[in-house]
Amino acid sequence: MEQQSLVEYGSRRVIVTLTAIICALLEIIDTTIVNVALPNMSGNLGATYAEVGWVVTAYSIGNVIIVPMTSWLSLHFGRRNYFAASILIFTIFSFLCGNATGIWELVVFRFLQGVGGGALLVTSQTIITESYPPEKRGMAQAIYGLGVIVGPTLGPTIGGYITDHFSWPYIFYINIPMGAIAFLMTLEFVRSPKYGHQPSDDDVDWLGICLLIVSVGALQYVLEKGQENDWYSNEAIRILTVVAGLGLISFIWRELTYRNPIVELRVLKNGNLRVGTILSFILGFGLYGSTFIIPLYTQTTLGWTATQSGMLLIPATLTTAFMMPIIGRLLQKGVPQQFLVAIGMLLFFGYSFWGYRILTPDTGRENFFWMLILRGLGMGLLFIPITTLSLSTLKGKQIGQGAAFTGMMRQLGGSFGVAIITVMLDRKNQSHRNDLVSMMRFDDPAVQERLTALQHNFMAHGSDQATALQQAYRALDYSVTKQATVLSYMDGFLYLGILFLICIPFVLLVKQKKGPPPKGLADAAH
Repeated sequence: MEQQSLVEYGSRRVIVTLTAIICALLEIIDTTIVNVALPNMSGNLGATYAEVGWVVTAYSIGNVIIVPMTSWLSLHFGRRNYFAASILIFTIFSFLCGNATGIWELVVFRFLQGVGGGALLVTSQTIITESYPPEKRGMAQAIYGLGVIVGPTLGPTIGGYITDHFSWPYIFYINIPMGAIAFLMTLEFVRSPKYGHQPSDDDVDWLGICLLIVSVGALQYVLEKGQENDWYSNEAIRILTVVAGLGLISFIWRELTYRNPIVELRVLKNGNLRVGTILSFILGFGLYGSTFIIPLYTQTTLGWTATQSGMLLIPATLTTAFMMPIIGRLLQKGVPQQFLVAIGMLLFFGYSFWGYRILTPDTGRENFFWMLILRGLGMGLLFIPITTLSLSTLKGKQIGQGAAFTGMMRQLGGSFGVAIITVMLDRKNQSHRNDLVSMMRFDDPAVQERLTALQHNFMAHGSDQATALQQAYRALDYSVTKQATVLSYMDGFLYLGILFLICIPFVLLVKQKKGPPPKGLADAAH
């Protein structure tokens, strides 16, 4: 069988797996590593914060454009060649990012680094999946999942440490030695599949490529920059929303009618992949949304450093890593993926509700520990069953096509999650502030008592009576603002949890694809 031809054994499988994991980690860490270094970049390059935000946006756009095309590009150029070239592009542009002397130079290099990096994640998943026999695919996804789950957590931690102790270019330079090793290992050990028909240069779907770049690029821009530009009050956001919508419709029509499409949408006829694609979107929403909201809360409200915020997530990441092989073995023994996903979603709801209950203007580090351990357990139970369910009944080149869909949807889910959470935090913050201010009547004895106590405190520190009163009003206003901010974060946790809770019945109703799976896939497709 054609999918068996790429199965590796012994030390060769270990080396191929290690190469793929290094590449997956490099790509995902770079998605979040720059976030904590943006203020340093802004000062060093003389850029505004809006301009330096493009360092994140450009990488995400490069990623999300190339991910759907990875399966076709692998077929066209050969997987090994394409994977090695992507590693080389990622590594070279990592070096150039570190050497950038201007903000727009850095943005261009980040976009091209993202184009190289986008292929690493999806192709790594395909390589690992096909390097293991079908009955061990659950364990293969567990190994791959380490990179995907650990990466977003390690990014801010490593980025914060490097920024605090060295300088921002080193967040790019650390990619160079690992990228060079992965490049050489790929050339030596990774094999390219042979699926019969190979797309010719005369058969390239150029229109499909253009529609994909325009539509997905426009959508990613809207998600990344919408909140910053006040959404649809901004003309560029309105225009690009229309472009994204019309572009996606045109792209779908093109891919369904062209004889050799750049993205094979027909693979979505597979029921397991359809379900897995939707669940991958929800997983991305929760994974990136929660990775975004926790450091934001601890840094803006609690005043922690980037390193402290990143370190907070390490125990949860280690928990997920510990869970991976356990979940892989459960899948090999035939435990239904739907059951594990439902438990994972329930645990993620528990983590979110726990966060909703413990947030205060001065929550201590110790209060987060067990809450985040629960998140680690939930993520372990979500990622592996979802990816295994998605790919379990695919074979041959369909595996790469399916991995591209789930990878793109996980990335878009993360973008939607961050965008929606950002909007919600902003609007809920204003709403809670208005509610708190409306309840504060200055003829209320409790309010008067609080103001008087604050005024006397400032007078005791040397202020005159009038100045102390103004300082008291400002302190009270700051207290209201901080409380409104905490309430908005509480809502963020609660709504994120409710989303996962609502999904549980639908996950349990998912039925396994009828009919016998391909020989050898039975164990992976329970």
